[in-house]
Amino acid sequence: IGAANNLLAAMLDNHIFQGNALNIDPRKITWRRCVDMNDRQLRNVVDGLGGKTNGTPREDGYDITVASEIMAVLCLASDINDLKQRLSRIIVGYTYGKASEQKPVTAGDLHAEGAMTALLKDALKPNLVQTLEHVPAIVHGGPFANIAHGCNSVTATKLAMKLADYTITEAGFGADLGAEKFLDIKCRMAGLKPNAVVIVATVRALKYNGGVPKADLNNENLEALEKGLPNLLKHVSNIKNVYKLPCVVAINAFPTDTKAELDLVESKCRELGVNVALSEVWAKGGLGG
Repeated sequence: IGAANNLLAAMLDNHIFQGNALNIDPRKITWRRCVDMNDRQLRNVVDGLGGKTNGTPREDGYDITVASEIMAVLCLASDINDLKQRLSRIIVGYTYGKASEQKPVTAGDLHAEGAMTALLKDALKPNLVQTLEHVPAIVHGGPFANIAHGCNSVTATKLAMKLADYTITEAGFGADLGAEKFLDIKCRMAGLKPNAVVIVATVRALKYNGGVPKADLNNENLEALEKGLPNLLKHVSNIKNVYKLPCVVAINAFPTDTKAELDLVESKCRELGVNVALSEVWAKGGLGG
C-alpha cells in the first residue's frame, strides 16, 4: 500500500518537474505521501528543496499508510482488473485556472495505474491466519472508518463465504459508523446481503457514556448505565428499523460487571424486541462465547 501510494506521489511530482504537460497547479495537489508510522512531525512539510535538479518546492504532507486512499480502493476491488480501474480514477490534484476552469487530474492521466497495480498484485490476495484457539480467520485490509469505509476487503469476505458454512465479518467504529458504511458502501458495491447483525456492547462503555469517569468504571452505577443506554439502543434501532435486519446484542462481559447491570441492559434491549446474549470471551476465550 505504502509503495503504491508513494509511487503515485513520485510520478506526480516528476511530471511537474519534466514540464507539467497536464498543467497541474502545485498549490492544488491533493495527493499526499504516506509512512507506516503515526509521525505527526511529518503531517505537513515543504519538500522539493535543494535546487533546480531536486524537484519543485511545494507544500506536502504524510498520512499514516492505512489512511491512504489506496487502502480503501484495494478493499473495495473485486479483482485485479477492477483494482486497476479504481486506481486510475484516483484524483491527485487540479489544473491551473479560475475555479470554474480547473479540471481534476487523475492517476490515469499520469499513466500510473499499471505500475501501481503491479505493486499491489500480491497485496490483493487475502491472508489466511488462525486464532490462538486454532480457528481460521481471513485478515485482509484495514481502511480507517473515520475517513473511509472501515471494513475488510471484498475479496476476503467473498472468499470466506465460499469456504465456510457461515461468515462473520467486523464493521468497526460502532454501528453508527462502521456498520452503516458496511451496509451502505461495501454491501452495495459487492452485492452482499447480511442475514443478521451482532451489536457488541460493554457495561463499562455504557456507564462511560452516562458520565462515569474512567477511574470509576469498575463500580456499580445503575443510574449512569441507564443514562448511557440510549447510545446502544439507538444503534439497535438503526439496524432493526432502518436497515430492517435482525440483530442481537452481545454483552461483552467484564469481571467487574454486576448482575444488576447486566439485567438492566438485557431488559432495555428486550423492550425493543431484541435478543441479548452474554459473551464472556474477554475472561474465558472461546469457552465464553
